[in-house]
Amino acid sequence: MEERVSELFASENGHDGSRTEVNLGNGCGRTSATKRASAKKKRANARHFRSFKPSNSTPYLPPEVEEGNIEYKLKLVDPTPSRFEHLVTQMKWRLQEGRGEAVYQIGVEDNGMLVGLSEDEMKASLTTLHKMAEKVGADITILRHAEVDYDTDRPLTIAEALIRKVPDDQQFLDLRVAVIGNVDSGKSTLLGVLTQGELDNGRGRARLNLFRHLHEIQTGRTSSISFEILGFNSKGEVVNYSESRTAEEICESASKMITFIDLAGHHKYLKTTIFGLTSYYPDFAMLVVSANTGIAGTTREHLGLAMALKVPIFIVISKVDLCTRAAVERTVRQLERVLKQPGCNKVPMVVASTDDAVAAAQQFAQSPNITPVFTVSSVSGENLDLLKVFFNIIPPLSNSKEQEELMQQLTEFQVDEIYTVPEVGTVVGGTLCSGICREGDDLVVGPTDSGQFHKLTVGSIQRNRSACRVLRAGQAATLALGNFNRTLLRKGMVMVSPEMDPTICWIFEAEIVLLFHSKTFHKGFQVTVHIGNVRQTATVEAVYGKEELRTGEKAGVQFKFLKHPEYLKMGAKVLFREGVTKGIGHITKLHPIAQYRHVPESDEDEDDD
Repeated sequence: MEERVSELFASENGHDGSRTEVNLGNGCGRTSATKRASAKKKRANARHFRSFKPSNSTPYLPPEVEEGNIEYKLKLVDPTPSRFEHLVTQMKWRLQEGRGEAVYQIGVEDNGMLVGLSEDEMKASLTTLHKMAEKVGADITILRHAEVDYDTDRPLTIAEALIRKVPDDQQFLDLRVAVIGNVDSGKSTLLGVLTQGELDNGRGRARLNLFRHLHEIQTGRTSSISFEILGFNSKGEVVNYSESRTAEEICESASKMITFIDLAGHHKYLKTTIFGLTSYYPDFAMLVVSANTGIAGTTREHLGLAMALKVPIFIVISKVDLCTRAAVERTVRQLERVLKQPGCNKVPMVVASTDDAVAAAQQFAQSPNITPVFTVSSVSGENLDLLKVFFNIIPPLSNSKEQEELMQQLTEFQVDEIYTVPEVGTVVGGTLCSGICREGDDLVVGPTDSGQFHKLTVGSIQRNRSACRVLRAGQAATLALGNFNRTLLRKGMVMVSPEMDPTICWIFEAEIVLLFHSKTFHKGFQVTVHIGNVRQTATVEAVYGKEELRTGEKAGVQFKFLKHPEYLKMGAKVLFREGVTKGIGHITKLHPIAQYRHVPESDEDEDDD
C-alpha cells in the first residue's frame, strides 16, 4: 500500500508522465501540434482524478469493495424497473456504510478500470443517478468530471458524485477536528473566519468570538478549550454564523457538522492541549503552521502528540498574505522534509485546486500516510474555498458496523467538563464512548476517592447547543443532571449503566517508550499521566527488567495514582509527561481495588471498605 501511495505522487516529481494518458490504438499517434496540445490539456484535466494506478496500458482506480461508501458504475442508461429498484437498494447500502454519505464513480468498471462514457451516455447516467437519489430522499452533488483519452474520435468522460442523506435516526453527521499548532500561528483566527463567514481585518478581529476569558482577549492567546461549529447542508453549501444564524438554526439546517476543538498553542498550556487530544477523541487533527515563521515552537511537539495518539493529520499553512511566494514555498518544503522523516513516514499532498481537494479528502480517509497541505489566508481569503470543499467531502473514519457494535454495549459517558447553569442545575459535558443515552436514564457516576459510584438521572441532552433526545456512541454532548451535588463530580469520572462492572484502579502497568528524558527514568519518578479523560499525577512503582530508562528505550512500568483511583480499560493509550520528560505506551495490566458499590448521596463520606 505504501509503495502504491508513493507511486501515486510520482508524477508530481516528474517521474510518470503517462498516468492518465493511454494509447490503445495500433501505433497511429497524433502528429499535429493541435492534437498534441489537446492531449496535453486532457492529461492536465485528468491528472488529479483520484489515485490512478500507474500502468503501461489502462488507468485504474483501486478495485471496488463490497464494504464502504464508494460505488463504481460503468453506466446507468435506462434501467428496467426491477434493475432500478436494485440500484436504489444498493444506494441505501452505500449510504448506510458511509453513515449518510456515498460517493459514486460513473464510467468506471468494478475492477477500477476507467472506461469513460460519451456525452449522451453520461447525461443519461447522471439523470438516473438523480432519480435514485430522489427515491431514497438524498441530495446529489457532482464533485468533478474528468476526460480519459483513448485516442478515439469522441471524448470519453468519467464523473464523481457525492450522495448525502442524513440517517433517519440522526440529526446530522458529526466529525470532530482538533486544531493544533504553535502559538500565534493563526488557529483561532482561521476558525473565526470559517465559522463566522467574515474575513479577518489583519489584527485578529475574527478570533474575538472564540475566546472564553478576558486574558485571552487581552493577549490574543488561547489558554482553554473552545468549540466551534461549521455546517454543510445536503447540497454541500456552507452553513455558519453568517446571516445572523444561531447555533440551533445551524444544527437544523446542516446535514453534516464539523466541530472544531480549538486547543492552546503556548507551551505553558500543553496539559490543556494534551487533554483535548486524549479526552475528546477527535476524528482528525488540523495542524496550523504560520507561513512567515515555519516550523517553530510547539509545532513539532503537537505533530508528535497527534501521531502518538494515531489521530490523522492534515496541515494548513496560514498567513500566506504576509509572505512572498518564495517564502511560502520554503515553508512547504520545510514541512515536506519533516513529514517524510523516518519517524513520520507521511506523504505530503499540496492542495492547489478543487480537484486536489476532492482527491485529498478521499485519499486522506483511505490511507493514514496521506497528509494534505493547504496554503490559506484569513485576511485575503485565499484558498479558503478549497478547505471548505475538503471539509464537505471528508468521510467519517468509522463505518456503520463499528458504530452499531458500540451502540449495543452498555452505556459509558466520560465526564470532561462540569458546569452549574442557572435554573438548570448541574451540567456535565463529554463523550458517549459506548451504548445509547436517553433523557430520563438512570446511571451511576464515579469513582470517588474511595472508589464509590453515586446514582443519578439524566435530565435533558444537548448536542452543539441544540436539544437532543437520544445520544449515540461516539457523539459528544452536555447532560443536565438537575440538583445533583456538583461537589461529587470531577473531570475524569465516568457515568455508566448500573449493570456495568467498571474496573477501578490505584495501580496499573503499561508498556511504554520513553520519548525524551534529560537524565534517567527510574522507580520513584513522578509524572502526569493522561489516559483518555483521566489526568492525574502518578508515581513509578517499578520498572521491569531494567534499573532505569533512557531516551528511546522501552520497558514495562508500574504506575500508582497519587490522589484517587480511576476507571481504566485494558489497552488504553497512555501518555505521560513531567517537564521535558515525555513518553507514550498502552495499559497491559490492571490492579483493581475491592468491588465498588453504589451509594446514595447521604453516604458520600462512607468508606468503600
